[in-house]
Amino acid sequence: MHGTLEDFKRFLDEAHARGIRVIVELVLNHTSIDHPWFQEARKPGSPMRDFYVWSDTPERYKGVRVIFQDFETSNWTYDPVAGAYYWHRFYHHQPDLNWDNPEVERAMHQVMFFWADLGVDGFRLDAIPYLYEREGSSCENLPETIEAVKRLRRALEERYGPGKVLLAEANMWPEETLPYFGEGDGVHMAYNFPLMPRLFMALRREDRGPIETMLKETEGIPEAAQWALFLRNHDELTLEKVTEEEREFLWEVYAPDTRFRINLGIRRRLMPLLGGDCRRYELLHALLFTLKGTPIIYYGDEIGMGDNPFLGDRNGVRTPMQWSADRNAGFSRAPHHRFFLPPISEGPYSHLFVNVEAQEDNPHSPLNFIRRFLGLRKQHAKTFGRGSLKLLPVENRRVLAFLREHEGERVLVTANLSRYTQAFDLPLEECRGLIPVELFSQSPFPPIEGAYRLTLGPHGFALFSLVPQEAIRIQAPDWAEETPLEAVPLEGGPRCFS
Repeated sequence: MHGTLEDFKRFLDEAHARGIRVIVELVLNHTSIDHPWFQEARKPGSPMRDFYVWSDTPERYKGVRVIFQDFETSNWTYDPVAGAYYWHRFYHHQPDLNWDNPEVERAMHQVMFFWADLGVDGFRLDAIPYLYEREGSSCENLPETIEAVKRLRRALEERYGPGKVLLAEANMWPEETLPYFGEGDGVHMAYNFPLMPRLFMALRREDRGPIETMLKETEGIPEAAQWALFLRNHDELTLEKVTEEEREFLWEVYAPDTRFRINLGIRRRLMPLLGGDCRRYELLHALLFTLKGTPIIYYGDEIGMGDNPFLGDRNGVRTPMQWSADRNAGFSRAPHHRFFLPPISEGPYSHLFVNVEAQEDNPHSPLNFIRRFLGLRKQHAKTFGRGSLKLLPVENRRVLAFLREHEGERVLVTANLSRYTQAFDLPLEECRGLIPVELFSQSPFPPIEGAYRLTLGPHGFALFSLVPQEAIRIQAPDWAEETPLEAVPLEGGPRCFS
């Protein structure tokens, strides 16, 4: 933990003063082995003993998968002080809490209330699927866990009313994640883990199939709920919820260097994951900002930060934000040896080259691309945020096209997943008579009269607002002159224009 509680309060006040809402991590599943609860629970006869899951043998819950298989060989670790094994779904220094003990649930509710009383606007529920254990099960997504999540929301809203959000981190298949929404009485949001790796898969296979399949399988959440869409985060790019064949393919194309493979995923930041290809970077963000859900950007990805594979574990993607080319990347004035992780200072992603200050003045930088796109999304916030999504059955499978619609506004999104230029026909008969207006330039295209022919360059995309003819405002292009030039006669020479 860096800083003090007073520092956090000041940060919260400053964020709220700027209209920024703050969500904090709420770790319900486990604590550290250094936590006072666990240190007390280790003692023989301690009243805190039942706060954790203990066993005299490591044979309980056999068959439950080990998640961090590169680091742990078992979900049980023997503690010599306690004289027993304790249960942990992650690292051995993260013992699981015993949610079968009502006192644990009450204590965790109090933790939530503490931060909510300070004024935080919501909670990211870390590792939520693993709260309960039952013999003969996977110890994941159990009915007891779903009910605990609903009680958590009920407790939050009874105390504070509506307005604070619960965001579930549940890295599961769609059918396992959907129950966390309940009937509108579960979490407000959940990360769309099933969709994320399929975006990368579709990009390399140059086929929209993986995206379309997962969009259909993640339908059916409550009207007031929302998926959280993301490309990368602070962990590895997880490949847990893909088939073995798909995992091998993604490893081969995105992490041929085995140093970047960890557990069942890839420990790379977005830009180096894409080989520094700005077209693919922009295309993926175009999908992130236009598909149904709330987009989440991992810090540093807005400037295309790199990673450091030599830091070990997943720390290579957790280096300090690169604000400038100054000392410590402008992140802190602290002595270098006090940093938890060093800034990236070598190679093409060094803070000397990749930083906010350098990109702010470059209109073609990743940072300014992201800003422009977010500005555009804000202009159509209701349509992209709450609108319906209809996939268009384009014959060319290298093209993904869909319509977003809300309260009469229609936005057409087209994306070329191929590294080559693609021509395609859009089945837009239902939009006959409407005019596609390209959103960035506001340039009107020819009216829709049936199947609509478009062409997109390599990894290109285009967004159009579909509007009636009478809504079009014809504007002269920037290079057009409003009045004809005046002829001026010159002595001894031809007539010239000035």
